Amino acid sequence: MGRGWRGRGGWQQADLPSADDAAAWFAGRLPDGWFTGAPEVVVDREEITVIGTLPALEGEFDDASRAAAESGRISRWREQTREERIEIARQAEHRYGRKVAWGAVQGGTRELFTHLAVPVMTRLRQPERQVLDTLVAAGVARSRADALAWAVRLVGEHADSWLGELREAMSKVDDLREQGPDLT
Repeated sequence: MGRGWRGRGGWQQADLPSADDAAAWFAGRLPDGWFTGAPEVVVDREEITVIGTLPALEGEFDDASRAAAESGRISRWREQTREERIEIARQAEHRYGRKVAWGAVQGGTRELFTHLAVPVMTRLRQPERQVLDTLVAAGVARSRADALAWAVRLVGEHADSWLGELREAMSKVDDLREQGPDLT
């Protein structure tokens, strides 16, 4: 490997095993019948999140009843698969050096469980703090931390294509780093 870096992100992630094959590993490891297709697998430095789609509900429901039924089905799936999910997570945590979180989707209901809330240190100047304080004062968020999380989610929702292009460009930079000379 060139320059002593492993994986995306340079030195910040140098100690983490690569999780480039995580989606394939989970697709092969998960029991048949859990989900209607391959699960969505999202990886960051701290966590791997596995979200699968459950089979559709049968029967007639109005909108409120359908949401309740979907939530109930997700809850039942969570309880029925708990022991096996724990074992799979243990194996994946050993392999990838990250915690594993789970979630399920059924119809219009999406629920995540066992996922991390990771503290992130940041320094903000007064104008940025005032934005957060305005969100708190307006009741949009309970705290500065919640306001910051809300702002990050909002940016993520409205910048998906740009963030995708940025991730693709970062991947190309990582590939070029790997091809460079080893300076160690």
